[in-house]
Amino acid sequence: MRLKNIFRTANIFVGLVLFISCQSIAQQATSDNALSNQEKSMIKIASHTAQGNLSQLKDVLHEGLDHKLTVNEAKEVLVHLYAYAGFPRSIRGLQTLLVVLEERTAKGIEDEWGPEATTIDDSRSKYERGKTILEELVGRPLDGKPEYQKFSPEMDRFLKEHLFADIFERDVLTYKQRELVTISVIASLGSLEPMLRSHLNLSLNVGWQAEQLKEFTETLVITTTEDNVFATKTVLTEVLKRRTE
Repeated sequence: MRLKNIFRTANIFVGLVLFISCQSIAQQATSDNALSNQEKSMIKIASHTAQGNLSQLKDVLHEGLDHKLTVNEAKEVLVHLYAYAGFPRSIRGLQTLLVVLEERTAKGIEDEWGPEATTIDDSRSKYERGKTILEELVGRPLDGKPEYQKFSPEMDRFLKEHLFADIFERDVLTYKQRELVTISVIASLGSLEPMLRSHLNLSLNVGWQAEQLKEFTETLVITTTEDNVFATKTVLTEVLKRRTE
């Protein structure tokens, strides 16, 4: 009888250990796929800057730096988004960051500045470098040009030489981080579904997972309008569905 009780207790113990292990593995998988605090801060910073919400931007800049986003990373987010939201929004964002840094310095907070962008030593033309980067993001060679670029060759040149060479080539942020900033801006501006669709696909190409992009849309709930969030979730659902067909 005693031996039977021992076996029963052992079986219960083993079952409990297996259950805890499975729960731990599941939680670890969820944690591995979750957006980091720094990534969530990038979303919030980009979203508020694009909409001109400077008071909220100030708060999320403090939050991002508290979460160990470096000063140069925060600055690069604000520099990057001017290509999508314009110089005025970007400049106001940079001015807000300067105010935040002054406040933190006054409180004795020493934020890490992090690496600065390294010098580009590629001897190819900026157009060729930008084209190569865009092909890497798209995941295939570029065949032909969309109608708007045929109509405006200048736009094609500016996109390749400036956006994808001058900006994307800077190494303070990764391509993956830059796409996160980009979709944060486009989603927050609203009524840009074709561009949002394109950049959500690029985001998947550079390594963002479906669950992470869903979490991205949930982060937008606290930074932009219900209409913008609904539109973003709708476009993401369509993109994910098409990629599984």
